[in-house]
Amino acid sequence: MAKPALTDAIQDYLREIYKLGVEGARVSVTALAKRQGVAPASASAMVKKLAALGLAVHQPYRGVTLTAAGERVALEVIRHHRLLELYLAETLGLAVDDVHDEAERLEHVTSEELEQRIDKALGFPTHDPHEWPSGGRRTSSLKA
Repeated sequence: MAKPALTDAIQDYLREIYKLGVEGARVSVTALAKRQGVAPASASAMVKKLAALGLAVHQPYRGVTLTAAGERVALEVIRHHRLLELYLAETLGLAVDDVHDEAERLEHVTSEELEQRIDKALGFPTHDPHEWPSGGRRTSSLKA
C-alpha cells in the first residue's frame, strides 16, 4: 500500500517545527502558530494531525518535537527550497532578494529526479545564495 502524499501545509509545518526546534528544543504551539501566521487553535489541530501521522510528538504544555520521519520530511523540504533558491539566483539570474518566494512556491512540487538534476547542474553546492547550508541548519562559521 502506498503511503499518502503529504500536503503542502503538512510539509510547511514540519519545516517550521524543525527551524524553531534548533538543537532538539521543544517547540510551543503558540510559537508555531505565530510563525505560520495562524490562530493557535489551527496550529494545535495540525500538531494533532502530525502526531497521528507519526511525524511529530506533542505533549500538552511541553511542546512539539519531530520524529525521525518528520525530520526527514522537513530536511527534504528545506533541501528543495535551498537548491531552488540557488538555481534561480545563479542559473536564471533572479536577485537573491527575490528567490525566496519563488522557491517557496516550487519546493513542494519538485521531484527527487529534478532535485538531483539541479544539484548536479549546480556542482553539488553546499550553501544557498543566503549562505545557509543547502541541506540543513546554518553553521556557526557562516555569517548571520
